[in-house]
Amino acid sequence: MNLHTAKLRLKTQIVAAIVVLSNVLGNFALGLGLRQVGKLLSWSPLAYIEALFNPWVAVGVSLLIVWMLSRLALLSWADLTYVLPVTLVGYALIAVMGRLFLDEQVTLTR
Repeated sequence: MNLHTAKLRLKTQIVAAIVVLSNVLGNFALGLGLRQVGKLLSWSPLAYIEALFNPWVAVGVSLLIVWMLSRLALLSWADLTYVLPVTLVGYALIAVMGRLFLDEQVTLTR
């Protein structure tokens, strides 16, 4: 393996880890924050704008922006057949985080 290939592989692994972690932590923070402000939300767009000022919601939205940008970057140079299976790990981790920290019911059918 030449140096260029090794660097590309390392870059791909690092960005894939960023994709997974920002997805998991972003969705967790967003879920936590929206649980705090959820009862205050109405059909008014202003209520949703106000919800963005909840620290957890703001962190969640920020991390999900990082997720989207890093996923776009990853897809620009890595094969789709690599990116999708690797990033699907994040969805399983989100379910685990929801169960452990948000007391959500996670069943086999879900």
